[in-house]
Amino acid sequence: MLQSYLEELRKTPLLEPQEERALWERSAAGDFAAHQRLMTAYQPLVFKLAVGFKLPEAETLELIQEGMVGLLEAAENYDYKRQVAFSLFATYRIKGSMVDYLRRSSDKGLLYLDSDIGQGFTLSDALPSALASPTELAERKLLQEKVAQAMDRLPAKEQQVLQGMYLEDRPAQAVAEAIDVSLGHVYRLQKQGVRRIRGMLSRFMHDFNKE
Repeated sequence: MLQSYLEELRKTPLLEPQEERALWERSAAGDFAAHQRLMTAYQPLVFKLAVGFKLPEAETLELIQEGMVGLLEAAENYDYKRQVAFSLFATYRIKGSMVDYLRRSSDKGLLYLDSDIGQGFTLSDALPSALASPTELAERKLLQEKVAQAMDRLPAKEQQVLQGMYLEDRPAQAVAEAIDVSLGHVYRLQKQGVRRIRGMLSRFMHDFNKE
Protein backbone atom coordinates (compact mmCIF):
# COMPACT_ATOMS: atom_id res chain seq x y z
CA MET A 1 0.00 0.00 0.00
CA LEU A 2 2.84 2.40 0.75
CA GLN A 3 4.27 1.90 -2.72
CA SER A 4 0.89 2.56 -4.32
CA TYR A 5 0.48 5.68 -2.22
CA LEU A 6 3.92 6.87 -3.21
CA GLU A 7 3.10 6.37 -6.88
CA GLU A 8 0.02 8.55 -6.44
CA LEU A 9 2.04 11.24 -4.67
CA ARG A 10 4.49 11.35 -7.55
CA LYS A 11 1.63 12.51 -9.74
CA THR A 12 1.08 15.54 -7.50
CA PRO A 13 2.16 18.69 -9.37
CA LEU A 14 4.60 20.89 -7.47
CA LEU A 15 3.74 24.49 -6.68
CA GLU A 16 5.76 27.41 -7.92
CA PRO A 17 6.39 30.02 -5.17
CA GLN A 18 4.14 32.65 -6.75
CA GLU A 19 1.38 30.11 -7.33
CA GLU A 20 1.58 28.97 -3.70
CA ARG A 21 1.41 32.54 -2.43
CA ALA A 22 -1.71 33.15 -4.49
CA LEU A 23 -3.29 29.96 -3.14
CA TRP A 24 -2.62 31.03 0.45
CA GLU A 25 -4.22 34.38 -0.24
CA ARG A 26 -7.29 32.69 -1.69
CA SER A 27 -7.41 30.14 1.13
CA ALA A 28 -7.29 32.91 3.75
CA ALA A 29 -10.25 34.49 2.00
CA GLY A 30 -12.26 31.27 2.38
CA ASP A 31 -11.57 29.57 -0.95
CA PHE A 32 -11.94 25.87 -0.11
CA ALA A 33 -10.58 24.72 -3.47
CA ALA A 34 -7.38 26.68 -2.89
CA HIS A 35 -7.07 25.17 0.58
CA GLN A 36 -7.49 21.65 -0.82
CA ARG A 37 -4.90 22.33 -3.52
CA LEU A 38 -2.39 23.37 -0.87
CA MET A 39 -3.07 20.33 1.31
CA THR A 40 -2.66 18.02 -1.67
CA ALA A 41 0.63 19.67 -2.59
CA TYR A 42 2.00 19.06 0.90
CA GLN A 43 1.00 15.40 1.20
CA PRO A 44 4.51 14.36 0.03
CA LEU A 45 5.95 16.19 3.04
CA VAL A 46 3.72 14.16 5.37
CA PHE A 47 4.79 10.96 3.63
CA LYS A 48 8.48 11.88 3.87
CA LEU A 49 8.25 12.54 7.60
CA ALA A 50 6.26 9.37 8.25
CA VAL A 51 8.65 7.00 6.45
CA GLY A 52 11.52 8.67 8.30
CA PHE A 53 10.41 6.85 11.46
CA LYS A 54 11.28 3.56 9.72
CA LEU A 55 8.39 1.63 11.22
CA PRO A 56 6.45 -1.29 9.68
CA GLU A 57 4.02 -0.44 6.91
CA ALA A 58 0.88 -0.60 9.06
CA GLU A 59 2.31 1.85 11.60
CA THR A 60 3.64 4.08 8.83
CA LEU A 61 0.18 4.33 7.29
CA GLU A 62 -1.18 5.32 10.70
CA LEU A 63 1.54 7.95 10.99
CA ILE A 64 0.56 9.36 7.61
CA GLN A 65 -3.04 9.75 8.80
CA GLU A 66 -1.88 11.43 12.00
CA GLY A 67 0.47 13.62 10.00
CA MET A 68 -2.38 14.80 7.79
CA VAL A 69 -4.17 15.97 10.95
CA GLY A 70 -1.04 17.90 11.87
CA LEU A 71 -0.88 19.34 8.36
CA LEU A 72 -4.45 20.61 8.60
CA GLU A 73 -3.79 22.12 12.02
CA ALA A 74 -0.67 23.83 10.70
CA ALA A 75 -2.66 25.32 7.81
CA GLU A 76 -5.23 26.70 10.24
CA ASN A 77 -2.53 28.52 12.20
CA TYR A 78 -0.30 29.59 9.32
CA ASP A 79 0.03 33.26 8.44
CA TYR A 80 1.53 33.55 4.95
CA LYS A 81 2.13 37.27 5.49
CA ARG A 82 4.95 36.53 7.94
CA GLN A 83 7.13 35.21 5.12
CA VAL A 84 7.95 31.92 6.88
CA ALA A 85 7.94 28.96 4.49
CA PHE A 86 4.95 26.71 5.17
CA SER A 87 7.07 23.58 4.75
CA LEU A 88 9.18 24.68 7.70
CA PHE A 89 6.24 25.89 9.77
CA ALA A 90 4.23 22.71 9.18
CA THR A 91 6.99 20.19 9.82
CA TYR A 92 6.92 20.69 13.60
CA ARG A 93 3.16 20.24 13.79
CA ILE A 94 3.12 17.23 11.48
CA LYS A 95 5.92 15.44 13.30
CA GLY A 96 4.42 16.41 16.64
CA SER A 97 1.15 14.70 15.70
CA MET A 98 3.05 11.57 14.72
CA VAL A 99 5.08 11.55 17.93
CA ASP A 100 1.95 12.01 20.04
CA TYR A 101 0.32 9.08 18.26
CA LEU A 102 3.30 6.81 18.91
CA ARG A 103 3.40 7.74 22.56
CA ARG A 104 -0.32 7.13 22.94
CA SER A 105 -0.53 3.87 21.04
CA SER A 106 2.44 1.70 21.93
CA ASP A 107 6.14 1.53 22.68
CA LYS A 108 7.06 0.61 19.11
CA GLY A 109 8.48 4.00 18.32
CA LEU A 110 9.90 4.95 21.72
CA LEU A 111 13.54 4.27 20.89
CA TYR A 112 13.20 6.46 17.84
CA LEU A 113 11.49 9.19 19.87
CA ASP A 114 14.21 9.15 22.50
CA SER A 115 16.94 9.35 19.90
CA ASP A 116 15.36 11.76 17.45
CA ILE A 117 17.12 15.09 17.12
CA GLY A 118 14.83 15.68 14.14
CA GLN A 119 11.66 17.56 15.09
CA GLY A 120 12.04 19.16 11.72
CA PHE A 121 15.78 19.53 11.25
CA THR A 122 15.89 17.18 8.27
CA LEU A 123 13.58 19.40 6.32
CA SER A 124 16.20 20.24 3.70
CA ASP A 125 15.42 17.08 1.76
CA ALA A 126 11.69 16.96 2.46
CA LEU A 127 10.81 19.02 -0.61
CA PRO A 128 12.73 19.57 -3.84
CA SER A 129 15.46 22.12 -3.18
CA ALA A 130 14.91 23.69 -6.59
CA LEU A 131 11.62 25.09 -5.29
CA ALA A 132 13.07 26.57 -2.11
CA SER A 133 12.69 30.32 -1.83
CA PRO A 134 15.53 32.53 -0.56
CA THR A 135 13.59 32.96 2.67
CA GLU A 136 13.26 29.20 3.17
CA LEU A 137 16.94 28.61 2.41
CA ALA A 138 17.90 31.27 4.96
CA GLU A 139 15.65 29.64 7.56
CA ARG A 140 17.21 26.23 6.95
CA LYS A 141 20.70 27.67 7.28
CA LEU A 142 19.77 29.37 10.54
CA LEU A 143 18.38 26.11 11.96
CA GLN A 144 21.48 24.19 10.94
CA GLU A 145 23.68 26.80 12.59
CA LYS A 146 21.68 26.63 15.83
CA VAL A 147 21.95 22.82 15.92
CA ALA A 148 25.70 23.01 15.28
CA GLN A 149 26.12 25.55 18.10
CA ALA A 150 24.15 23.31 20.46
CA MET A 151 26.28 20.30 19.49
CA ASP A 152 29.46 22.24 20.30
CA ARG A 153 28.22 22.84 23.84
CA LEU A 154 27.73 19.15 24.64
CA PRO A 155 30.16 17.13 26.77
CA ALA A 156 32.84 15.45 24.65
CA LYS A 157 31.46 11.89 24.71
CA GLU A 158 27.92 13.02 23.93
CA GLN A 159 29.31 14.96 20.97
CA GLN A 160 31.17 11.86 19.77
CA VAL A 161 28.06 9.70 20.04
CA LEU A 162 25.76 12.13 18.21
CA GLN A 163 28.41 12.90 15.61
CA GLY A 164 28.90 9.21 14.91
CA MET A 165 25.26 8.14 14.91
CA TYR A 166 23.62 11.11 13.20
CA LEU A 167 26.19 12.89 11.08
CA GLU A 168 28.29 9.87 10.10
CA ASP A 169 25.39 7.38 10.17
CA ARG A 170 27.43 4.78 12.04
CA PRO A 171 25.81 1.89 13.96
CA ALA A 172 25.61 2.33 17.72
CA GLN A 173 27.87 -0.69 18.27
CA ALA A 174 30.59 0.84 16.11
CA VAL A 175 30.37 4.10 18.04
CA ALA A 176 30.58 2.21 21.33
CA GLU A 177 33.75 0.44 20.20
CA ALA A 178 35.29 3.68 18.92
CA ILE A 179 34.91 5.49 22.27
CA ASP A 180 35.45 2.33 24.38
CA VAL A 181 32.13 2.19 26.22
CA SER A 182 29.30 -0.31 26.40
CA LEU A 183 26.42 -0.27 23.95
CA GLY A 184 24.03 0.58 26.77
CA HIS A 185 26.18 3.55 27.73
CA VAL A 186 26.14 4.78 24.12
CA TYR A 187 22.34 4.85 24.19
CA ARG A 188 22.39 6.73 27.50
CA LEU A 189 24.83 9.28 26.07
CA GLN A 190 22.67 9.54 22.96
CA LYS A 191 19.54 10.22 25.00
CA GLN A 192 21.30 12.73 27.25
CA GLY A 193 22.80 14.58 24.29
CA VAL A 194 19.50 14.80 22.43
CA ARG A 195 17.72 16.09 25.52
CA ARG A 196 20.38 18.73 26.07
CA ILE A 197 20.08 19.89 22.46
CA ARG A 198 16.31 20.03 22.67
CA GLY A 199 16.60 22.09 25.84
CA MET A 200 19.06 24.50 24.24
CA LEU A 201 16.86 24.89 21.15
CA SER A 202 13.46 25.05 22.86
CA ARG A 203 13.43 28.82 23.42
CA PHE A 204 14.76 29.48 19.91
CA MET A 205 12.06 27.30 18.32
CA HIS A 206 9.36 28.93 20.43
CA ASP A 207 10.42 32.39 19.31
CA PHE A 208 10.96 31.24 15.73
CA ASN A 209 7.43 29.88 15.37
CA LYS A 210 5.98 33.11 16.74
CA GLU A 211 7.67 35.25 14.08
